[in-house]
Amino acid sequence: MKIIFLDRDGVINKYPGDKLYVTSLAKFRFLPQAKEAIALLSKHGCKIFVASNQAGVGKGTYSQKTLDIITRKMLTDIDKVGGKIDKVYYCTHRKDAGCACRKPKPGILKKAAKEYGFDLKKAYFVGDTIRDVITAENAGCKSILVLSGREKLPNKKNWEATPDFVFKNLKEAAKFIIK
Repeated sequence: MKIIFLDRDGVINKYPGDKLYVTSLAKFRFLPQAKEAIALLSKHGCKIFVASNQAGVGKGTYSQKTLDIITRKMLTDIDKVGGKIDKVYYCTHRKDAGCACRKPKPGILKKAAKEYGFDLKKAYFVGDTIRDVITAENAGCKSILVLSGREKLPNKKNWEATPDFVFKNLKEAAKFIIK
């Protein structure tokens, strides 16, 4: 069984832009083929987790209730196409909170591994930023960078970490993972 961690913004849904947040259901937009990619992974028996920083809650930009509404809708829409997210883990702390769960710290991933009893060395972390790549490294996972969100290939010379794999989007990553 393969273990997959997915960042949310820029992997599953449209990246809202630097220093911006998905603050309402109306602003949550799935990326093309993201739901289908998750369904493909599910069909192949993967355990799938969302691991995402959502500091907008800690900053008071939007409420925990709004985040819960967005998450429920995301899970329902993924379920409708045959996908299954096993659990969603968010860090809602501000950057200055010093918590262990805010990426690039591996706290969220370690929590999932403990709760579900798997080895992080066998997991993939799919993200759209170099911070996600560093999170994967810090947790001992394989890193997959998708270019559907924040990070762009022309910036490669400035990357402070090198992803194990790079794909255009989650669908391409999913095809690779299930091979």
